[in-house]
Amino acid sequence: MKNLKAIILIAIFTLGFAGVSNAQKIAHINAEKLVANMPQTKALKAEMEKLQKTYKDEIEGMAKKLEAKYKKFAAEQATQTQSVNEKRAQEVQQDKARIGQAEQAAYQDMQKRQQERLTPILEKAQKAIKDVAAAKGIAYVLDASAGKGLIVFDKGEDLYDAVKAKLGF
Repeated sequence: MKNLKAIILIAIFTLGFAGVSNAQKIAHINAEKLVANMPQTKALKAEMEKLQKTYKDEIEGMAKKLEAKYKKFAAEQATQTQSVNEKRAQEVQQDKARIGQAEQAAYQDMQKRQQERLTPILEKAQKAIKDVAAAKGIAYVLDASAGKGLIVFDKGEDLYDAVKAKLGF
C-alpha cells in the first residue's frame, strides 16, 4: 500500500512538472482599440461621414421639393377638379415612396462600402497580431475587447504597443 502511494505521488509530481514545462505563453490585446486607432480606420470614418452628409443633403433636397409641391397642391386644391386633385395626391405619394427608397438605398450603399473597406483593415490588424505573437513565441492571444470581462486576470503580456509599432502608427 505504501508503494502504491509513493508511485501515485511520483506520478502526480512528474505529470505536474511536465505540464509546467509545456505551459503556453498567453497574451492579450484590445483589438477594438487597435482597429479604432489605425489611420486607415480614421480615414474610413471621415469618408463615411462625408458620404453620409452627401446622401443626407440629397434626401433633404428631395423632401423640400416634395413639401413645396404639397403646399402648392394644397393651396390650389379648392380650384381644381376632383380628378386633378386625385392625380396630385397620387403624385405626392409616389414622391414620398421615392424618398423612402432613396433613404433605403443610401443606407444599404453605406453599409456595403463600410464593410468592403473595413475588411482589409481588420485583416491587416489580425495579420500584425499573429506576426507579433509568433515573433514573441506566444501561443494564444485573447481579445480584451471581446465581451468586456473575458480576461479575468491580465498579468499576461499586452501586445497592443508591439502591434501598433508593427503597423507603423
